[in-house]
Amino acid sequence: MTQNKSRLKILIEILIVSTRLGLTSFGGPIAHLGYFHEEYVRKRKWMDEKSYADLVALCQFLPGPASSQVGIGIGVMRGGVLGGIVSFIGFTLPSVIALIVFALILQGLNVSDLSWIHGLKLVAVAVVAHAILGMAEKLTPDLKRKTIALLALIGTLLWQTAFSQVGVILLAGILGFLLYKDQTNNDETKYEFPISKKFAVICLSLFFALLLLLPLLRDATSNSWIAIFDSFYRSGSLVFGGGHVVLPLLEREFVPSGWISEEAFLAGYGVAQAVPGPLFTFAAYIGAVMNGWQGGLLATVAIFLPAFLLILGTLPFWNMLRQNAKIKGALMGVNAAVVGILISAFYQPIWTSTIIKPIDFAFAAVLFSMLVYWKLPPWVIVVTGALGGLLMSFL
Repeated sequence: MTQNKSRLKILIEILIVSTRLGLTSFGGPIAHLGYFHEEYVRKRKWMDEKSYADLVALCQFLPGPASSQVGIGIGVMRGGVLGGIVSFIGFTLPSVIALIVFALILQGLNVSDLSWIHGLKLVAVAVVAHAILGMAEKLTPDLKRKTIALLALIGTLLWQTAFSQVGVILLAGILGFLLYKDQTNNDETKYEFPISKKFAVICLSLFFALLLLLPLLRDATSNSWIAIFDSFYRSGSLVFGGGHVVLPLLEREFVPSGWISEEAFLAGYGVAQAVPGPLFTFAAYIGAVMNGWQGGLLATVAIFLPAFLLILGTLPFWNMLRQNAKIKGALMGVNAAVVGILISAFYQPIWTSTIIKPIDFAFAAVLFSMLVYWKLPPWVIVVTGALGGLLMSFL
C-alpha cells in the first residue's frame, strides 16, 4: 500500500510539473529543451547534465518530436511507462485543447495583433541561451570537443535539410570514437528502467509493423479514419528535426488532397505558433478541421504514437550504450555535437526571427538576467515576456 501511494505521488508530481511546462513552454522544440533543462536538471535534479545530454542526443537521432520524446523519456525514468504517459499528457494536452478549440470556434479569425507572441519568442532566446551555457560548460570541456561542437554548428547552419542533424550526429559519433577510443570508462552511473528488453523489442516491432501495414489497410478498406491515422502516423514516423519540419510535410499530405484548404491550414499554422507545447500538436488542429474534436484526438494519437514506440523501444538499451567502453568516445562526440546543434538552432530560427531591433536585444538581456541572475520562476519570465511584447509594439 505504501509503495502504491509513493508511486501515485510520483505520478502526480510528474503530471503537475509537465503540465506547468505544457502551459508555459513557448518557442518551439529547441526552446523546450531549454525549459526541460532548467526544470528537470537544474531545479529538480531528476537527472545530471551528461545523462540529459545523452537523452537529448538519442531523441535527436530518432525521428519524431525530439522535445516530446525527451519529456517522455524523463517521465519513464522517473515513473515507468505510466510516468512517460503522464509526462506526455501534461506537456501536450494544453496545446491540443487550445488548437482543437481554435479549430472549432475561432477558425478563420484574422488575428492581427501578434506582438505578445514576439515577446514570448524573446523569452525563448533567454531560456535557450541559458541552457547552451550550462551544457557547453559540462559537455565541451576540452579543445577536441569544442572543435566537434564548432563543426556541428557549421554543418547544421550550412546544410539545412531534414537529415542534417542525423548526419552531423553520425559524423560526430565517428569523430568521438576516433579521438576518444582509448578513454577509460569511469562513469558507473546506471539508470533503472522499468521496461524489459522484450517489451522494447515489441515496441520497435510494432512501430515498423504499423508503418508497413497501415498503407495497405488504407488501400484495402478506403476508410477515412484509417486514412487519417495512416497519414499522421507516417508524418510522425519519418520526420527528423522536430515540429518545424513536420509542418510542410503535413501541408503536402492534406492540402493537395482537399482534406483541408490552404487558408485553413495557414490560419492553423499561425495559431500553432501562439500556443505553448510541441508543434506536433498542430495535427490536432488539422484533425479537428476535418472531423471535429474526435478527429483532433485521433490525429494527436497517430502523430505521437511513433515517438512513444521509438523511445520505449530504445531506452532499455541506453545503459548498454552508455556503459560500453567501445562507444563511450562516440557518445562524447555526439554530446559535443548536440551543443553545436543547439547553438545553430539558437541562431536560426530563434535569433534571426526574434532579435530584429536593438530593443529586442535589450529586452532579451533583461529576461536572461531575470532567469539566470535574479533566479525568478519561469512563469514570471513568460508573463513578463508577453507583457513586454505588447508594450514594445507601442514604441
